Amino acid sequence: MAQPDRPQPTAPADACFLCRAARGDGSTDRADYVVGRTAHSVVVLNRFPYNNGHLLVSPLAHAADLADLTAAETLDLQATIARLIAVLRRRLNAEGFNVGLNLGAVAGAGLPGHLHWHVVPRWAGDTNFMPVLTDAKVIVQSLDSLWDLLRAELAP
Repeated sequence: MAQPDRPQPTAPADACFLCRAARGDGSTDRADYVVGRTAHSVVVLNRFPYNNGHLLVSPLAHAADLADLTAAETLDLQATIARLIAVLRRRLNAEGFNVGLNLGAVAGAGLPGHLHWHVVPRWAGDTNFMPVLTDAKVIVQSLDSLWDLLRAELAP
């Protein structure tokens, strides 16, 4: 259950790339691939995408567990994910999505100290199987081009 008045967990600003993105003043958003922020969350492009349009949605607070989130943060994160799905459907013609959270290192979380959801657009016949078969990824759009497209939709 969310704890409404808990102190915000903290991490050194340089220790966590999601904290750096969350605390940014906007001046490094392109370099950090931050495409949007809300009152409680930050959205960044995944630098190592599974598919074109792969986004990470994270709370601003450095929280490692769902129980560490307030009700407002939880609602904001889910509303942000829903908005992103609508934007990706409209702008990238995505036909489906994988949305997931790896909770803890043993569950595959590459950054177990800072919660983040993966939003991965999917299309019929996409090339998502390539990394499994050939250790290669096929991405049809550069991260810079995708940043431009999504930033126009998500920037304040």
